[in-house]
Amino acid sequence: MGDVHVSNEIYEIPSAVSANSSYHPFYLRAHDNAVNNTDVTEFNLSIDDIFTSLWTLTSCIGEQLMQFIEDLVLRDLNRCLENLVYYSPEQDSLDLRNICETFSKGSSSSSKPCYDCTLPRLRGRRAQEPREEFTVNTSSDIVEIIDYYAGSLIIFQGLLIFPIFGLQFVWRLALDSCRCSLSYIRCAELRIRSILSRIRKTLRGSSDDIGWLQQTPGMPSVTDGTARFLELLAEIRNGEHSLPNSYVYLLIPGLFSNHGPLYFVGTKRFFSKMGLACHIAKIHSEASVEHNAWELKQYIEELYWGSGKPVMLLGHSKGGVDAAAALSIYWSDLKDKVAGLALVQSPYGGTPIASDTLREGQIADKETRRIMELLICKLIKGDIRALEDLTYEKRKEFIMKYKLPEQVPLISFHTEASTAPGVLATMTQIAHAELPWLPLLKFDNEESDSFLRAGRQVPVVMPISAAMALCALHLQLRYGEKSDGLVTRRDAEVPGSVVVKPDRKLDHAWMVYSSSKKNPMEPDACEMCEALLTLLVEIGKKKQEEIGQS
Repeated sequence: MGDVHVSNEIYEIPSAVSANSSYHPFYLRAHDNAVNNTDVTEFNLSIDDIFTSLWTLTSCIGEQLMQFIEDLVLRDLNRCLENLVYYSPEQDSLDLRNICETFSKGSSSSSKPCYDCTLPRLRGRRAQEPREEFTVNTSSDIVEIIDYYAGSLIIFQGLLIFPIFGLQFVWRLALDSCRCSLSYIRCAELRIRSILSRIRKTLRGSSDDIGWLQQTPGMPSVTDGTARFLELLAEIRNGEHSLPNSYVYLLIPGLFSNHGPLYFVGTKRFFSKMGLACHIAKIHSEASVEHNAWELKQYIEELYWGSGKPVMLLGHSKGGVDAAAALSIYWSDLKDKVAGLALVQSPYGGTPIASDTLREGQIADKETRRIMELLICKLIKGDIRALEDLTYEKRKEFIMKYKLPEQVPLISFHTEASTAPGVLATMTQIAHAELPWLPLLKFDNEESDSFLRAGRQVPVVMPISAAMALCALHLQLRYGEKSDGLVTRRDAEVPGSVVVKPDRKLDHAWMVYSSSKKNPMEPDACEMCEALLTLLVEIGKKKQEEIGQS
């Protein structure tokens, strides 16, 4: 009867295995793919999914094997203990805990000997050694049998699981190594591309930006007024002054004018001798363009309401840009108060010097910006935006946002600096500069203090013309553009203006310094400013006539 039961249990093991296997997701997936006859590409699992499936399959096989060995153990125990433990055929399986309890009671209360059971020796024997028979007398031997089979199952399951864990670990280690290597390669590639981009941007410079105003569609054309300007200049040098007294003339200095106390002073004195109302705008030239535009707007309104006369504006360098910004932003308030604007060597479209210095994305851009911030912000006590607003990027943004009014008369004056070897070597130009960094010595008398304060504003011999010549030579060799040393001729032309471009070689600082080798046969800055304003008055009268006729 025991043999029949054992054979039934052995016969039921495959069915139990297949029953348990059919409920596993791996088998369900394979079964569904076979039934639905889906495409082969659905089996393309990732490596992690394959390892997961192998792990699940191994666990399933281990569970079924453990169930099979437990059935074998129960079969042998049933044969050995059929006289000690009452076994009912209606029981589906034996409870090992009941068996152990029964053996414990039997060994303590009954002195009947147990039947002999033929089993392999469990400890210290290899599979190749001959089997020996022993007698199960106590419950400890039964527990030893169960421990042996359980240990065998654990070892077998470990032999199946550890290789899979090893493969998974090796695969993930290789995958992480590949990803790390690819990451380093990608970083190196991006670094090289960034360096190449910086080199390319540095070498390219402002080649694509110079003269962008002439290339922009929709910009009004310019008119050449050089011939009429030269006629008026000749008349002025002959003593014919036709500049009317019906206007107030406002001179607007350029960048760093606060450190040049004699900036426009000679021109103002020249106009005052002729009985003309002339003023120099006292603005912070090292401030931003929009800030100076607001200050100029207030300055113009004060002059207009104080005199009752419209104001003629003449701005040099950044001063012309500031004045044009004031008209562009506040034209609704200034349209009856401003009679015209003359921009003298003004970088209305921008300047390559400022752009090449502050352009982002080029070599040593951060270091260059720190140096400029140190010079402008710390030493000069200015604003770095004063230089930023003269770059091509900022000028494009501003001009596209604020348009110059068509009603205002405009003159664009630009020159070309000389690059002759004699100019490059000259040291004869005198720049009147203020030296605020010289310390004042404290004395008891006031006369000494006033003398030292006056000593701060002294003429300083500087190679300004040589520096302008070097910059002009640099721009000509690099970009092929003619300039006054700081502003190219094409960038100084304002759309819709009357352009004046004399043949005389004048650098960007010709209004700032006075030359020790002044040629009496050539006009000075005062006479040229008078000729420009006289031409501006004529242009304004023509515009008023055209408006009246229309």
